[in-house]
Amino acid sequence: MAVKTPKELFVRMLSDARHHAERATKIYEEPGQVAQDPAIQEALQARAFIQDKTIKSLDRCFQLIGEKPIAANGRLQEVFLKDFRRKLAEIRAPAAKALFILIKANHLMHLRIAEYVALVAMADVSGHFGVGVLLESCRAGKIAFTERTRRLTRRTIESKHAVKLAA
Repeated sequence: MAVKTPKELFVRMLSDARHHAERATKIYEEPGQVAQDPAIQEALQARAFIQDKTIKSLDRCFQLIGEKPIAANGRLQEVFLKDFRRKLAEIRAPAAKALFILIKANHLMHLRIAEYVALVAMADVSGHFGVGVLLESCRAGKIAFTERTRRLTRRTIESKHAVKLAA
């Protein structure tokens, strides 16, 4: 479907964000099951749990602009998951697997943050300030996750390095 107006682009991007939020639960649960580190499992499971709030916020955005979500293309996430699975299968060391999972989770989250930055700007330009507030809250959750993941990555590296030094 060709996009002819800025509003159509906004609806499409908002629909994509909603689709990504729905799929994210699965995306974060799968690496969480593979991770052997309980802290990583807990962080990824918490992120999957928070997705429900994001979906509800996005649904409210659609209500406020008087639109319904349109069908979205999930190819980017499918390619991401396929590549993730392939590369993870090649990693043998548990410590390296843990780091890879954290790095890829953060990578995916940065893509989502960029998506929300654009959506907030579009909401503001269109005069839907309530929608902007909802989208900012979704973006804030993603920023918080990247910060927590950064700290967990650092902790994982430090603990693995400390074990190596002790040996």
